[in-house]
Amino acid sequence: MFEKILIANRGEIALRIHRACREMGIRTVAVHSEADANAMHVRLADESVCIGPASSTLSYLNMPAIISAAEVTNADAIHPGYGFLSENAKFVDIVTAHGIKFIGPSADHIRLMGDKIAAKDTMKKFGVPCVPGSDGEVKSLEEAQKIAAEIGYPVIIKASAGGGGRGMKVAESAEKISEAYSSARAESQLAFGDNAVYIEKYLGTPRHIEIQILADGKGNVVHLGERDCSLQRRHQKALEETPSPALKPELRDEIGETVASAVREMGYEGVGTIEFLFENDQFYFIEMNTRLQVEHPVTEMVTGLDLVREQIKVAAGHPLELKQEDITFSGHSIECRITAEDPNTFAASPGPVLDFHAPGGLGVRVDSALYAGYSVPPYYDSLIAKLIVHASNRDECLLRLKRALEEFVVGGIKTTLPLHQALIENEEFKAGDYNIHWLEQFIEEKR
Repeated sequence: MFEKILIANRGEIALRIHRACREMGIRTVAVHSEADANAMHVRLADESVCIGPASSTLSYLNMPAIISAAEVTNADAIHPGYGFLSENAKFVDIVTAHGIKFIGPSADHIRLMGDKIAAKDTMKKFGVPCVPGSDGEVKSLEEAQKIAAEIGYPVIIKASAGGGGRGMKVAESAEKISEAYSSARAESQLAFGDNAVYIEKYLGTPRHIEIQILADGKGNVVHLGERDCSLQRRHQKALEETPSPALKPELRDEIGETVASAVREMGYEGVGTIEFLFENDQFYFIEMNTRLQVEHPVTEMVTGLDLVREQIKVAAGHPLELKQEDITFSGHSIECRITAEDPNTFAASPGPVLDFHAPGGLGVRVDSALYAGYSVPPYYDSLIAKLIVHASNRDECLLRLKRALEEFVVGGIKTTLPLHQALIENEEFKAGDYNIHWLEQFIEEKR
């Protein structure tokens, strides 16, 4: 087992990783920017190293600084968390070349799944259902027009190297394909330095369903059920739950086994998430995230597993001890992403936290690095806390979530707590009747 792990991240996920390491008897190294000198994970880690100024480009994305920090502290592994360098294949190559273990999949698998076209082709080969569309990059407007006519409008044009909703444009008719194609390519070039795009059939009212997998690279793979991540604003998830209100158990088993088989064929190591659009009882592969997900706690709540601990064990060379028959699902879990934003305008709201009280009680978990007196910096993602609740069924889970949201206090800055409080009172949401467009419509109606 590792003796010391460097945590190449910040905020709640850095603290989450630190806690898992502490429970495993592993020492931790916190790296931080100048703006995060007083962060909770920095205070609690065994050692800390400042790796640059506030800008993430000069700190959390500064590969030489992170490698240097690992070497001077004699860390034998690096956990990337999510975001930043967690899916950067070049970083994995550099970490490996320095004799340090990257806690995650191989650089080859990150590259493969990071290329949306190659990822789709790979999943097709392993029998994973995909959205109808182009077989690869669409290199001309004429080709785009031909494919769109074949699969039928509306279509969506996506950046091959994309993510977070960037480089995605919908063409509702033949008259709009030219503008969508050129716009997607330009946005992709600006965001990712690559203008390659592909085309898929645009599904009208799908849900966003993802399957969590855990693999050891030795042929042992389990799936840990699904998460429904359909409540999104601008392609950013706001609330996740498991099990999905829309999924029948037999469909869950079928898609889980299909995904586990594909991951086994790949020889994948670590945790990963296969994301789908789900409509009319059909799954359509979107992408694979080769890292820990923000919403991993809901899976932990219903399975009783510590995914970070399992990540670390697999990375240390331990074979996966779990078999699929060992995985049981208990009850229902919901996660609310609380961000430092105005709940009406979504303008960022950094600044000092004057009061902080996290809810508690049976079945309530809060993943957050906030504390009274901490100042939320303006330089990073606005996520400040995740409220996760668990109960024996969805109705009880919603009641527990309502109570927990009422108890949650963050003073001094604006947060999206009021949005979540309004959301869970909505009858359609309470009935589980929503899709990937529903939240944006809900927000518009509130204004």
